[in-house]
Amino acid sequence: MRSVYRVLAYLVALEVVIQAAAVAFAVSGLTNWIENGGVLDAAVMQSETIAFNGVIGFIVHGLNGQIIVPLIALLLLISSFFAKIPGGVLWAGLVFLTVVVQVFLGMFAGGIPELGILHGIGALALFAFAVVAARRAEAATSGLEPRASRGTADVA
Repeated sequence: MRSVYRVLAYLVALEVVIQAAAVAFAVSGLTNWIENGGVLDAAVMQSETIAFNGVIGFIVHGLNGQIIVPLIALLLLISSFFAKIPGGVLWAGLVFLTVVVQVFLGMFAGGIPELGILHGIGALALFAFAVVAARRAEAATSGLEPRASRGTADVA
């Protein structure tokens, strides 16, 4: 079960990379389209006929962020109860909570653009939490505890 936990944690981190790449592709494509004469206004957004190189990035970012990432995070949290990794439930819980916050930030950022800043910061936090969770699983599997939980200090 520790391997499942580790793989799921690394998958969350990978999904953050995919999310960043998808939105960067979308924004780059949209910028190029506008610079070449495309016009983006409410009518175009509501018509759902907008077509530019990169539009798929917005679709991937939205679907991935609202379905795939939450599902993986939920599976990580569930697996954490069985994996018996020191601190594993805590880190999986942080991953899951961060994903929930990210989903809400993404949903409401259209109405409150400043939330986009928090959404970007949240992505970095999610990546870090997922990597820490995965590394704790690796340490538990190899029989090593992470340094912070050993209760000893480094002496130079």
